[in-house]
Amino acid sequence: AKKNTGTARNDAELVIGLGPGFSAGKDVDAVIETMRGHDLGKVIYEGSAIPDTKVPGEVAGYSRDRLLRAPANGVFKPLKNIGDLVKAGDTVATVEETPLQAEIDGMVRGMLYPNLAVRRGMKVGDIDPRGKSVDCHTISDKARAVGGGVLEAILHCFFRR
Repeated sequence: AKKNTGTARNDAELVIGLGPGFSAGKDVDAVIETMRGHDLGKVIYEGSAIPDTKVPGEVAGYSRDRLLRAPANGVFKPLKNIGDLVKAGDTVATVEETPLQAEIDGMVRGMLYPNLAVRRGMKVGDIDPRGKSVDCHTISDKARAVGGGVLEAILHCFFRR
């Protein structure tokens, strides 16, 4: 999450927040760092994760260019699927007939479901510039690190001596 939209420690026996927007010891029992880098997956028991920089992590030299953002307000219609290879300039989706074009070559790594209401500028998907060299149907390094942090927090909180 980029911000806490109402999560509270009393929501469950153990509440873990992922990324910025949560404060361990206040809103949640633990926070997991989601920012790429040395602390990715780190469990935080007091305080918060690194604040949202609003800049996506760099992959193969690309950052903002790999994001797909809604070109207009309206209903989202994807034309490509996760795993499809695309070229810069390819139309990958439409919003109310307004085309959304890929800015870079690569593999579609994320895409919203069809028929969702979106607003202009909203992130609706992303492209991995590494193309065929990545397997979009397996767990990414980032997801594996964050998942490991969640497991560590669960084991620590439920099995501490």
